[in-house]
Amino acid sequence: MKTASANLTKYLAVLALGWSALAPVQAQTSASRIAWLSPERIYNESKLAKLASEKLQEEFKSREKAMQEMAGRLKTASDKLEKEAPALSEADRVKRQRDVFELDKEYQRRQREFREDLSQRTNEERQAISDRATKIIRQMANVEGFDIVLQDAVWASPRIDITDKVLAALDKDK
Repeated sequence: MKTASANLTKYLAVLALGWSALAPVQAQTSASRIAWLSPERIYNESKLAKLASEKLQEEFKSREKAMQEMAGRLKTASDKLEKEAPALSEADRVKRQRDVFELDKEYQRRQREFREDLSQRTNEERQAISDRATKIIRQMANVEGFDIVLQDAVWASPRIDITDKVLAALDKDK
């Protein structure tokens, strides 16, 4: 009897310890506020993003036009070589092939530089938008009492989606 009583006391003590350990976790999870937003919508739908896109188009317009002109020259030279190659002497054909090859190499180099520069500037503009959005999200989290704001979820309930609020604040803030 004494052993059964001791075992029961130990069992109840362990059970009480377990419940007391779970109580703070249960209290935290029931009071936590979670929000979610879509960064892609911020980057694509905000007025800041649209202004940045227009700014980049204007900034790179002349280089894009130069690239299109160079592509036209390359196509014309390549087509001309293909058409006239059978009638050319071996030396002229080799020289023209080398010229087309060099023009193609230069075109590819400039195209790669163009893409890299455009990508870098796009990333800079996105970072500026991200910085402003982060400031707004932090303010919103403090005011509305969010414990965590997530992005990049497989799925999120529209109930916790704050993307529209952030977009409205960004557009008002601009």
